[in-house]
Amino acid sequence: MSQSFDEISAQLRRRHRKSARLKWVSMGALGLAALFLVLFFADMLVKGVPAFQQAQIQVEVDYSEQASQLPLAAVKEDVRPLVSRGYLRLIPGRMEDNPDLLGTTRMEWVLADGQVDQYLKGHHTKLSGSEQAVVDTLVDQGRAELRFNTTFFTSGDSKMPELAGIAAAAMGTVMTLLVTLAVSFPIGVMTAVYLEEFAPDNRVTQLIEININNLAAIPSILFGLLGLAIFINFFGVPRSSPVVGGLTLALMTLPVIIIATRTALRSVPDSIRHAAFGVGCSRWQVVRDHVLPLALPGIMTGSIIGLAQAMGETAPLIIVGMVAFIPDVGASFTEAATVLPAQIFTWAGEPDRAFIEKTSGGILVLLAVLITLNATAVVLRKKFERRW
Repeated sequence: MSQSFDEISAQLRRRHRKSARLKWVSMGALGLAALFLVLFFADMLVKGVPAFQQAQIQVEVDYSEQASQLPLAAVKEDVRPLVSRGYLRLIPGRMEDNPDLLGTTRMEWVLADGQVDQYLKGHHTKLSGSEQAVVDTLVDQGRAELRFNTTFFTSGDSKMPELAGIAAAAMGTVMTLLVTLAVSFPIGVMTAVYLEEFAPDNRVTQLIEININNLAAIPSILFGLLGLAIFINFFGVPRSSPVVGGLTLALMTLPVIIIATRTALRSVPDSIRHAAFGVGCSRWQVVRDHVLPLALPGIMTGSIIGLAQAMGETAPLIIVGMVAFIPDVGASFTEAATVLPAQIFTWAGEPDRAFIEKTSGGILVLLAVLITLNATAVVLRKKFERRW
């Protein structure tokens, strides 16, 4: 039955209206996602940027015999609550290292207490009215100010927020990722090469491929349980160490590297292989001398993205104990350590408001590193990618 021109026109108008609605819904969803992203970054910047500043005050420090036994006696009583207890604990050690300090009195810029820091930043504080008056007087005299917080980048964790930093967590992250890279990269690449270039196409290899794809999609916390059962309980790897953390993350990163490597190998045209076979190369020579070098940019891109994903993981590392309190920067792969995501998780549970800044500041540092890694992967792909 033929349709009239008016009926056809009406159908077209309905289709166009549906297309327009779909277009606007899609644009609305994209705009909503962008809005949430902007709000997230704005919130992190507002809360995190103050973490890169720390209050310091100028006080008179008396290096007396009494101060070597009782560090609190080194500063006057009216400013004593305003000085960080962590700084006061260093005074006896400084006098031992430099005996010339004994018997002298010096005006020094010292680290202020966390409550003073919050007061100078305009936040709620537990300082009494008299203590706030002393801080105001110091500000008027130019003896109290906010300075760049080097402690945040040079010290480890601390129960005092003014002394807490990410140095120990950053070192633990680096060591953990080194173990992850050393284990997952060669095993992942060799597995992908075998499956793509050498393995026969049968039910066994198909089952292996299905399981690899499934492993890339399962929750990361399951890898933590696997690491706990295999590496800690069975092999006795030290708990909370970069070794066990790196091995656990290697299990999680392996499927990502295998899939990325296989994709890169498939992107190499078969004509390259045929040409190599034509001049008498063995299958291994074809793969080693021709296929792998051409697929290397894609392999490196996938590996960097896999490491970036592993760097942001917290759940599997919590299972293997990498949420330890680490005040000093470690230098051993078998000692207890923590990583940036776990450190941020720990700070987020602290009741002191000053740790909110530390949490947001740590998130900003972690985001900066992750964005840098992903940008590096994109740049490498664009620079070395070949279009066939």
